[in-house]
Amino acid sequence: MRYHVMESNDIRRNLATEEYLMDTADVTEPLLLLYIQNPCIIIGRNQNAYEEIDLNYLRQHQIVLTRRVSGGGAVYDDLGNISFSFVTKKGDTTFGDYRGVTTPILEALRSMGAKEATSGGRNDLYMGDKKFSGNAMYTKKGRTYSHGTLMYDVDLTVLDKVLTVSKEKIASKATQSVPKSVTNVKPYLAPQFQAPTIEAFRDELICHIYQVNSLKEISDKKLELTDEDRQGIQKLVDKRYANDDWVYGQAPNFEFNQRTRLADVGIVDVHLSTEKGKISAIQFFGDFFGTKDIEGLEEILQGVTYKYETIKDALEGVDVSEYIFNFSNQALLDLLMK
Repeated sequence: MRYHVMESNDIRRNLATEEYLMDTADVTEPLLLLYIQNPCIIIGRNQNAYEEIDLNYLRQHQIVLTRRVSGGGAVYDDLGNISFSFVTKKGDTTFGDYRGVTTPILEALRSMGAKEATSGGRNDLYMGDKKFSGNAMYTKKGRTYSHGTLMYDVDLTVLDKVLTVSKEKIASKATQSVPKSVTNVKPYLAPQFQAPTIEAFRDELICHIYQVNSLKEISDKKLELTDEDRQGIQKLVDKRYANDDWVYGQAPNFEFNQRTRLADVGIVDVHLSTEKGKISAIQFFGDFFGTKDIEGLEEILQGVTYKYETIKDALEGVDVSEYIFNFSNQALLDLLMK
């Protein structure tokens, strides 16, 4: 088995690297990929970003959002997490056999003192009854690709804030994430393996997977990228993982309604629908006043990607108070993205 340590801490580039290597790398023997990234949310291919994520919290805390090509639920990563992937020939791995593909990780963790590490449920790894790893899998071009998270020292206080959002405001058929009690791996490891940095833990994990004392012993197993590889990876970043049409446009169509009442404005009630992540229909109702017909504001927002930044851009040069008296552009943004 060969391995590759990602060069980037950007989840979008790391997922692009995964996809690129899955398509191009020699998998005569299995390929193990490991990567660490800055705070981010990764949603599954079939999920609705608006339903799963508190997008306002993401924006305020500069947390990156992207979508992976495999199914499953939403996960939060930060610099306390290691993600891992296995790429094999399709016939070498049975689709859905998460226990089989995660065995090297489990055995390595157990050898580092985490004796309780085990697989459970459909696609998760546990310490006792607490989840520390979620996994997903897909096949493409005769290859099977399995990837998962490994929570080493993640800031668990962020999870409820970012993965929890009111479900009453949205109606769709998207796959929802199932919350589980989670934990970090670090406290379960033997003291000598509770590394002070995530990079040190990663390297120790690799050594235990390969059952060696030093990475130098397996230098011939390390896959390095070429400049041509990096160019191919960047194309995938631009085409998919950093592209709003992929991140938001893959969301199922859904309907949204929100209502507010302000003393100097009155009632403002908005109903909107989306198709492929863009506002396909929007109407405002209420007892508010305005010097311009509200249909003009609805026309401005029609077809805009349903995202804070793009709606803000669409309102550039527009005075919302002309349509809804005493209602500011920021108040409308807050209402639409509440």
